[in-house]
Amino acid sequence: MKNQTVINRRHFLHGSALAWTSAAGLVAVSGVTQTARANTPAQGFEIVRTPQEWQQLLTKEQFAVLREEATEKRYSSPLLKEKRAGTYHCAGCNLAVYSAETKYDSKTGWPSFWDALENAVRTRPDNTFFSTRTEVHCRRCGGHFGHIFDDGPAPTGKRHCLNGLALTFEPSAGQGPV
Repeated sequence: MKNQTVINRRHFLHGSALAWTSAAGLVAVSGVTQTARANTPAQGFEIVRTPQEWQQLLTKEQFAVLREEATEKRYSSPLLKEKRAGTYHCAGCNLAVYSAETKYDSKTGWPSFWDALENAVRTRPDNTFFSTRTEVHCRRCGGHFGHIFDDGPAPTGKRHCLNGLALTFEPSAGQGPV
């Protein structure tokens, strides 16, 4: 996967901030390593690593999504077509986060689920792109998965719209190789 397949909203926002702050005579700092969201013990994550440690463990694209809150290109994830029974795990720390039983085709171009496994994810407000959304991330390492919207199917009415790069898939026994 090439870098062009990942759209980094933080870079967009940094560019916008630069334009606004330049007019005011201020200087905005941007750059991949400076935009990485560090997780700290104060945030309550069990797994805490520096951005440099995450870069060593993840692919460039996974790092962009999980640590910099980038969004992968629509319809680019192989997990979008995954139909086997099994469990989806955080690509950062391997925590089981979603069951294939809650996956559905939302026709949005990203893997979608109507619910997460119990005690697997956390949420927080995301006030980027001039609106408030709900960000969903791994409760153990803080990795960014995507967003939750209120247009999903029953029984929850929620759509967990996720980046496939943030997840790995482990099929149930007898479901064949990954």
